Amino acid sequence: MGQLIDGHWTPAWYDTGASGGAFVRDTARFRNWITPDGSPGPSGSGGFAAESGRYHLYVSYACPWAHRTLIFRALKGLGDHIGVSVVHPDMLDDGWTFATDFPGTTGDRLFGLPFLRDIYTRAVPDISGRVTVPVLWDRAQGTIVSNESSEIIRMFNSAFDGLTGNRADFRPEALRDGIEAMNARIYPAVNNGVYRAGFATTQAAYDEAVHLLFDTLDWLDAHLGRHRYLLGDRVTEADWRLFTTLVRFDPVYHLHFKCNRRRLIDYPDLWAYTRELYQWPGVRETVRLDHIVRHYHFSHDTINPHRIVPINPLIDFDAPHGRG
Repeated sequence: MGQLIDGHWTPAWYDTGASGGAFVRDTARFRNWITPDGSPGPSGSGGFAAESGRYHLYVSYACPWAHRTLIFRALKGLGDHIGVSVVHPDMLDDGWTFATDFPGTTGDRLFGLPFLRDIYTRAVPDISGRVTVPVLWDRAQGTIVSNESSEIIRMFNSAFDGLTGNRADFRPEALRDGIEAMNARIYPAVNNGVYRAGFATTQAAYDEAVHLLFDTLDWLDAHLGRHRYLLGDRVTEADWRLFTTLVRFDPVYHLHFKCNRRRLIDYPDLWAYTRELYQWPGVRETVRLDHIVRHYHFSHDTINPHRIVPINPLIDFDAPHGRG
């Protein structure tokens, strides 16, 4: 994983010894917002107006947080307005790199730099912290707008509507309280819960995370047996945030992160719901299982020291879902 300290790279993994064996995720450093007219958003500075061709997105197909932003870029018709660079799935001593010897990688399409950390130091030369995806870059100001995926998807949801004419709204006013409540329940238990289980270095930390994870998956399966989507009959931000974890569950989290009480396909309603979202127009193109499987099994040598990549089950995400 590694991190920058005063602008200098050091290959250091998370220190779970300081947290009783529990994995603690770092907070995002850049929290500015793109708005229709460039006025300040809920955090950070203003001056980031929604303009075609101005912004560039750095992602990994493997990362569920970056995957959220690719989904919203597709759903909101932003492909012609926001460019994308895709990092290599192997995240080793140099962190995320722009090597191009794996299908689907692009290199750094803006600057031709070798490492994602170079994008961070281009914005702030003496920066300290983890180098994560996604990164939303502003070509006009020459800096990072945001590296917080939950906020980037909200920018994509509405900031560019006047430019694209795409009025699809995945965070409607009437459902915002429900979306916030659903996110607050699902994020620590499921989205981050699989990591808390997989990166735990004590039995107690693992047990706490994995039991909460499966209690929540059990609840979600029952809930989706009664409702088409998390908030009823309308797909929202909360569904897409959950989807990026579910689509990785059987290929990666079940085996690699020891989340193996049940598979996703053992949950009839969760599995059908995942297939429906996968089949949503524009979404399947954002799912690269080759990147996902390679990244987790090859990059995490503390979990898989021999870097053996398993063959994995054959999963048919295109099978009829029966939910419409």
